[in-house]
Amino acid sequence: MWSILEKLDNQMKRTARYGHRFRSTKALTIALHERDEHTRHHCDRVVMLAEALGRALGISKFDMDELRLCARFHDVGKIGIPDAILLKESRFDDQEWEFMKTHSEKGERIIKATTLPGADKIAKVIRHHHENYDGSGYPDGLRAEAIPFLSQIVALVDAYDAMRSVRPYRQARSKDEVMSILDSESGWKFAPAIFEKFPAIVEKLSPRYS
Repeated sequence: MWSILEKLDNQMKRTARYGHRFRSTKALTIALHERDEHTRHHCDRVVMLAEALGRALGISKFDMDELRLCARFHDVGKIGIPDAILLKESRFDDQEWEFMKTHSEKGERIIKATTLPGADKIAKVIRHHHENYDGSGYPDGLRAEAIPFLSQIVALVDAYDAMRSVRPYRQARSKDEVMSILDSESGWKFAPAIFEKFPAIVEKLSPRYS
């Protein structure tokens, strides 16, 4: 009897937690979608790719739930980037690029300010999704295992989708071109153990970019 009651109690707690999570993220999702159509569609695709890569890496159900949120809101800090930069139809100059790079820290602050369960962990992943495996990334120059594992996943799928997407100042690159670039960056920008799982995922999901 007590075992059944404990199971019911745990199920009710999980239901309440996910209900609270949905309410906490709904406003952020709407805000992100209203901010910039490109960012909205980019985040949708990054979630899809992150889920597929997470499954290939065998991450736990709990980590998968966190990964979806991190992927969904990895660019939420772009809410704080002025239109003159975010929507610019040409390449950034050095000053604009430095300001754009602050979106990861802005995203961390936004997520930390929510009542989202696990906000601190999600915020940390978002802060570090532009770190490089060799320590050359931003904002903190973390390297290798010092970079949160979920950040490493988001970094790879984010880079893939960014290059596969049309931007005002360039055409989308082909799948083969992007994968060649990412392969050359494996070991210094991306963790080799994560990248090695990615080509099979791209082959399966690439029609979504047709």
